[in-house]
Amino acid sequence: MIRTIISTLALVSCSVLAGPKVLVETNLGPFTLELNDQKAPITTANFIKYVEDGSYIGSIFHRVIPGFMAQGGGFNQKMDRLPTYSSIKNEASNGLKNDTATIAMARTNDPDSASRQFFINYKNNDFLNQSGANAGYAVFGQVTQGFEVVQEMSRKPTSSFGRMQDVPVEPIVITNISVIK
Repeated sequence: MIRTIISTLALVSCSVLAGPKVLVETNLGPFTLELNDQKAPITTANFIKYVEDGSYIGSIFHRVIPGFMAQGGGFNQKMDRLPTYSSIKNEASNGLKNDTATIAMARTNDPDSASRQFFINYKNNDFLNQSGANAGYAVFGQVTQGFEVVQEMSRKPTSSFGRMQDVPVEPIVITNISVIK
């Protein structure tokens, strides 16, 4: 009886602490993200806004570098840049690390320039973490299921497209994306 109560309490506390979950469906298969809205509330809300408005659907993973990361969300299959909302504050000092299977926001040299592009780390990329003068890249969740799909992306051939490098030859498309209720 006591074990049942403890198990039930553990499940309840885990579900209370768990952040929003997002199902990402691609033409290579699906994967699931769990977002950390406690440590990265601005970034999580921003990502969810793009999920809920449907604008990630049809976007591609436009930069895939084996042993580093897969970046997506900012371009369509014609490599046209997609519209964005305003940039957000960089939350890279939230204590979350750019470790294997984590999702973080892409940005320019301006630390507070992230908008819709994100990347998924293939390995621990400590040099992307905030430290000292390095503003870092804000981690806001992790892949909890289907990381093999993200890994499969890294096995696809890439090429250059204009000034962009590491572009998959065959587009890797987000066919659907939704918050799991």
